[in-house]
Amino acid sequence: MRIVQELLFIIAFGMAVYLFSTKVRQIRRNILLGRDKDLNDHPDLRWKNVLLLAFGQKKMFRNPLVAVLHFFVYAGFIIINLEILEIILDGILGTHRLFVPVLGGLYPVLISAFEVLAVLVMLGCAIFLIRRNILKLRRFISKDLNGWPRSDANYILLTEIVLMFLFLTMNTADQQMQLRGSEHYIATGNFLITGSLASIFNHTSDGTLIAIERTCWWLHILGILAFLNYLPYSKHLHIILAFPNAYFASLEPAGEMENMPAVQREVQLMLQPELAANESAPEGMPKFGAKDVFDLTWKNLLDAYSCTECGRCSAACPANITGKALSPRKIMMDTRDRAEEVGRNINKNGAFTDDSKTLLRDYITEEELRACTTCNACVQECPVSISPLDIILQLRRHLVMEESSAPAEWTGMFSNIENNMAPWKFSMDDRDKWATEMNQ
Repeated sequence: MRIVQELLFIIAFGMAVYLFSTKVRQIRRNILLGRDKDLNDHPDLRWKNVLLLAFGQKKMFRNPLVAVLHFFVYAGFIIINLEILEIILDGILGTHRLFVPVLGGLYPVLISAFEVLAVLVMLGCAIFLIRRNILKLRRFISKDLNGWPRSDANYILLTEIVLMFLFLTMNTADQQMQLRGSEHYIATGNFLITGSLASIFNHTSDGTLIAIERTCWWLHILGILAFLNYLPYSKHLHIILAFPNAYFASLEPAGEMENMPAVQREVQLMLQPELAANESAPEGMPKFGAKDVFDLTWKNLLDAYSCTECGRCSAACPANITGKALSPRKIMMDTRDRAEEVGRNINKNGAFTDDSKTLLRDYITEEELRACTTCNACVQECPVSISPLDIILQLRRHLVMEESSAPAEWTGMFSNIENNMAPWKFSMDDRDKWATEMNQ
């Protein structure tokens, strides 16, 4: 019987790892569909960002209460799952609590810490469910989240509560069996939470207790393997991608826009025509801005897959607050959805086949893009270093520079800048005339 259980576990574990790694490779491929961009400078500052933003969740602590609750869930997910290593090895080897002889007296201390975290995770998830579904904070009831995104968040929170409950129930039954001196349930010492709950099972038969412990053990590990394969399809992929995204975050001053080398060159030659004699013309016509995910950078696509859909960006966006169509959160969700659609196209055809769709217009409208004030509030608020603004700017550049599509007010300003070197409709010779007239 034990060999059958080991075999079933190995099959389940192998399938879960295979499916997860397959999806991860597809996501990596989708991200690398974007243009290349070198972000390997200043590794010391980049590792600092990882420690402060990803591990330390620095931006979350602007709201201390929410940050602490989120930290409980985050720490629980990371730290408690260290215990999964023991469960996996037990499942493969057919052992029970393999690390007890290795860790000795440290073992009950570690498991007790895991149990405290499990209780805090359940508390944090319950409060987050209340915030989303009962208190209904504005950023959680936005139309951005209609349908699957809203359900996704609830599914994850409920799953984490169930997994922690199974973990605690398993340990409680285990502690009772240890008290009864069962041969298979070796003595580990008292666990802080479940040790005090073991008396609940005082009148439960050994057979029933073993069934409870084994059922919880199997449901706990199978639930975690299922959760592992759910992550790549969920907004909770940020649990993994927040770390590389923080490392590759922009190190430029906040709000600084990236100039296009081709445009810079033309402006420089306009101001200093004598440089043209020493310049060789660039090969081919440069492409201005972005129309589809292929035109964005790989960092933009990594941003899209790292989005937590928390809505802090949209809650801080002045355009969104005043009722405009723009929602930075939707920009990121749309970009990810388009990248996923392109990925499915590649999976089906072996290579991308034109589907007559683009990120611009089919997913993100001109109205959304033109509402952006480029204030950088969305970038400032994002807890995992995402820049919706960069995607907005690139799509808007395509509209203006490739399609000559801009509102009349913008067109007038562009003409003035081109003809008069300033946004105003005055020649350079007349620009200071008002000052002369004041002295008359």
